[in-house]
Amino acid sequence: MSRAALLVLADGRFPAGGHAHSGGAEAAVKAGRIRTAADLAQFCRGRLHTVGLTSAALAAAAAAGLDPLALDEAADARTPSPALRATARKLGRQMMRAARATWPSAELEALAAARPRGAHQPIVLGLAARAAGLGPEDAGHCVAYEAVSASATAVVRLLSLDPFDATAVLARLAPDLDAVAHRAGVAAAEAVLGGVDALPAASAPLLDIMAEAHAAWPVRLFAS
Repeated sequence: MSRAALLVLADGRFPAGGHAHSGGAEAAVKAGRIRTAADLAQFCRGRLHTVGLTSAALAAAAAAGLDPLALDEAADARTPSPALRATARKLGRQMMRAARATWPSAELEALAAARPRGAHQPIVLGLAARAAGLGPEDAGHCVAYEAVSASATAVVRLLSLDPFDATAVLARLAPDLDAVAHRAGVAAAEAVLGGVDALPAASAPLLDIMAEAHAAWPVRLFAS
């Protein structure tokens, strides 16, 4: 297991397209739900323990060796918003390009052939982690961190929030990030025995509603 590989995969500069997405923060800012660092912390905590947990568990399950096509179908079932499904697959295509160049593997090639329009991003990330020699909980950590870091970075740009305050929000979420990654790893182990239905299906309906509204905006700074 390579901790260096974990750093590469979790790095925001990994060319997987995440920098163009706000994780729902742009719509939340426009709606007045995020105005301060305290608001950002609440938003990120809620996102982390709902859709973040669901995505982290899907990635952990892919890293544990579950069928990626079954996991991709499970991801569809857990993503009711058409806009978010399209975003997840677009990010999956971009992640696939980066992962195949960085950690080539037969499993990545097979998924790319089976889902030419893109698999859900957490599934691709989980396979990339597996190809890099990382474990399920490592994949869960990557997805959990991404679930909140994208929103924090976006709010710095959207509100001119002090980047030190945004970083402090992420640092204070560290215990929650560890807990979600651990829960994702446990869920993946249960899914190995009981199938994909054992994976969590936590959701955040307001994020789904805001995503559909955001997708219809004629002008926006972030893709989602």
